[in-house]
Amino acid sequence: EPHTHRRVMARSLRPLHLLLVLLLCVLGCSHAGPGKAVCRVVRLTADCSHLSLEEVPADLPANITALDVSHNRLRKLPPVVLGRYPQLQLLQAGYNSIQALEADLCRMLPLLRKLRVQHNVIHLLKEANLVHCSGLTELNLASNRLKLLGDPFLPLKSLVSLDVSANGLSSARLGTQPQMGGLRELSLSGNKMSTLQKDDFSCLCNSSVQVLRLGSLPLKNLEPGCLKPLEGLRELVLDGTKLGPNLTDQLCQELKGSAIDRLSLRDVHLTSVLHTTFMGLADTNITAVDLSRNEMSSMANGSLRWLRTLKLLSMEENNFRQLTREMFVGLDSLRSLVLRNALAKSRSWYAVIEDYAFSPLRCLESLFLDRTTFRGLTAQTFSGLVSLQYLNLSWSKFDLKIVTNESFASLSNSPLRTLNLTETGITRLADGAFASLGNLSTLLLGYNFISQNLSGSEFRGLSRIQKIHLSFNNQKIRLTSWSFQHVPTLRTLMLRRALTGTLDLKPSPFQPLQELSVLDLSNNNIANINSDLLSGLHNLRVLYLQHNNLARIWKSANPGGPLLFLRGLENLTVLELDYNGFDEIPAAGLQGLRKLQELSLGGNMLDFLREGIFSDMVSLRSLNLQKNLITSVQKSVFQPALANLSVLHMERNPFDCTCDSILWFAEWLNGTDASVPQRDSYVCNTPSAYFNKTISQFEPLSCRDTTPFQALYVFTSTTVLIVMATALVFHFQGWRIQFYWSVLVSRTLGFREVDRGEERFQYDAYVIHAQKDRRWVERHLLSLEDKQLRFCLEDRDFVPGRTRLECIVDMMRQSRKIVFVVTETLLNDPWCTQYKAHHAIQQVIEESRDSVVLVFLEDVPDHRLVRALLLRRGMLRSRCLLNWPPQRERRPAFQQSLWVALGSSNRIQ
Repeated sequence: EPHTHRRVMARSLRPLHLLLVLLLCVLGCSHAGPGKAVCRVVRLTADCSHLSLEEVPADLPANITALDVSHNRLRKLPPVVLGRYPQLQLLQAGYNSIQALEADLCRMLPLLRKLRVQHNVIHLLKEANLVHCSGLTELNLASNRLKLLGDPFLPLKSLVSLDVSANGLSSARLGTQPQMGGLRELSLSGNKMSTLQKDDFSCLCNSSVQVLRLGSLPLKNLEPGCLKPLEGLRELVLDGTKLGPNLTDQLCQELKGSAIDRLSLRDVHLTSVLHTTFMGLADTNITAVDLSRNEMSSMANGSLRWLRTLKLLSMEENNFRQLTREMFVGLDSLRSLVLRNALAKSRSWYAVIEDYAFSPLRCLESLFLDRTTFRGLTAQTFSGLVSLQYLNLSWSKFDLKIVTNESFASLSNSPLRTLNLTETGITRLADGAFASLGNLSTLLLGYNFISQNLSGSEFRGLSRIQKIHLSFNNQKIRLTSWSFQHVPTLRTLMLRRALTGTLDLKPSPFQPLQELSVLDLSNNNIANINSDLLSGLHNLRVLYLQHNNLARIWKSANPGGPLLFLRGLENLTVLELDYNGFDEIPAAGLQGLRKLQELSLGGNMLDFLREGIFSDMVSLRSLNLQKNLITSVQKSVFQPALANLSVLHMERNPFDCTCDSILWFAEWLNGTDASVPQRDSYVCNTPSAYFNKTISQFEPLSCRDTTPFQALYVFTSTTVLIVMATALVFHFQGWRIQFYWSVLVSRTLGFREVDRGEERFQYDAYVIHAQKDRRWVERHLLSLEDKQLRFCLEDRDFVPGRTRLECIVDMMRQSRKIVFVVTETLLNDPWCTQYKAHHAIQQVIEESRDSVVLVFLEDVPDHRLVRALLLRRGMLRSRCLLNWPPQRERRPAFQQSLWVALGSSNRIQ
């Protein structure tokens, strides 16, 4: 049992052992990593961040002026190493584990101006640490654990910005004597200060601090005069410091008579504003106050009247239930009011904006009411805003389903230039809906639910309009030929994912828009247009037509031919035609676009591009042809487009990586200065040798010096083809050629070759055959006797009364040729093989005659001939070796060959 227990324990500890080994490997790799890490040096700036460094690199260029070693594992900043870079002006060493600033650091870096060591573990800081840092202008010590000893910042006479936030400091006192005379910005946020004492900033009495950040402090008390030393203070930030109404009132009293210009009180628990809350600011020239995120639900009437110089007031993300006219009384100089998400929300009731609520704001130019829910608009909601130029109601809910001519009648006396009604639930625009807004230049109606035929009367009265945004209206808007007849000044028209129906209208809906420069018709599934859709838009600069269904209009098979709908757009600079299903571009489809700088045809089905389609694009800077079916990038097609290109996107195409298809493009990619993102996505599809490899792996040298071999290739290919053709002809029709050649020779020279002494022969041939082959002889040989040939046959020509042996010998001597009809039966006949054949061969030898002719009715091996007839095929001339053809059409040729063989000379050559 103990042994069993040990085995179980060992098995259970194996995963732990593996984990430990893996951890050691990781630590080892991490430790070894910094030695292999490489810093990036660009324009005298060395970036060594995020490299897990444990020491400052000592091998960087000596003339660098900026060094970033943040986000590493440094424990110190050794002056000896950093002294190798004497021209250093910026040192970033944040997010490390640095424990102290060594005294010689600034002495070794006499030109250092900015030192950032935030998020470290620096603890004790005394004057000796910074004694040589008089030239510093910025010091960031945020998020350390500082403990200040004496006057550590006394030597920093040139310091402009100091950040000691989030250090656990319990007091704002940074020294005991005046110092940092040039300080402009001080951050003390995120510390543990509960009280601002009267003399906390006394050491800065000679400085000109303009920005003071005291955010996220646990302040409980402000001693009178605590901010008095900061006479030049212009911006005070207390975001996240829980002041409450009382401490806010006290703070404003401390700022009384100061030079304060901007005050940020975001998230300070200022749930309500009393009459006296901002009284202390009455004697200031404050211009901006931020009261956002305070869950403010009420504001006493007239409580803002003390802020008469205020120009910007932000109260976003609060909980006001009602906006009254008295709320904004006294804000005579206010230019911008931000009430984004400032009204309370409830399922049972809506916040109310009273009539004339904004009437005191006669200088207001910008009003932000976006992401707000309120009861609705009335005829007097915005009355009194006689200077309003920008109104933002986007993403708000206020029951505006149908926009009528009364919806914004309260703005009839306002010089409104921009109206943002994005995502406000609009379903319909009534006739003359914006007639009271004659100065409007920008109308944003995107992300609504408008569903209607635009007759044109909806925009009546917009005599100065320049931009209309109707995008993302669920594709329920139908255009007519008169939709924009009342807005001839329009320059930008956005209709992305907004239209339904056809654009094959005459006249075109866009014909009145002679000043149009930007047109967005993308994502509308447009399929039917005509060639005059964009006619007359000579000022058009940007055209978006991506994500439609325009493939048919550029097809050669389109009835009437391809539609050249881009003709006349000579000033076009941006054209996007992505995802339209294009599989071809007509030769004149992109002609005349000499000023085009950006062309996008991605996501289509283009596989072949005609020469000359890019010939007019002399200004092209960006070309997008990604996700098509392009296999070949020919110089004759693409050179005009790529000549001046800055950005190219052609990834994700099935490239054919052969010399003819891709050589020029591969060389262009290797030598271009243009930006070509995602080069790893330029992948070869064919041939198999380069399948799934990038174009950068294509070897151009394989295409070099191929010209001398082209002629050889053509010659050898032609020769092989001729030889093959000749072989095939001779194989299937050789007998016919031989037949005609034999006939020609015979007719020209005669059938017989004249030999002296041949007049003694009575027969042309003595025929030796088996008895079984007699019928063949009578049928196919005797028929030749009609053509002046005479054969000697045993059964017919032997003399009666004489012995058979005597007749055989005598008849052979009287015959010019001896013909063997060779079959297996003949070879097995002992009479033929043992006597006739022997006697025939003996006679040939004795008389030195070449007179044997073999006619093969069957395929007989050569060794059988030797054994039976004592003959080999090689002993006879080829004309004397005949094969009986089974095909009927070849038999005349056989007879001609037999005639030639029987007529040939018997003389041995």
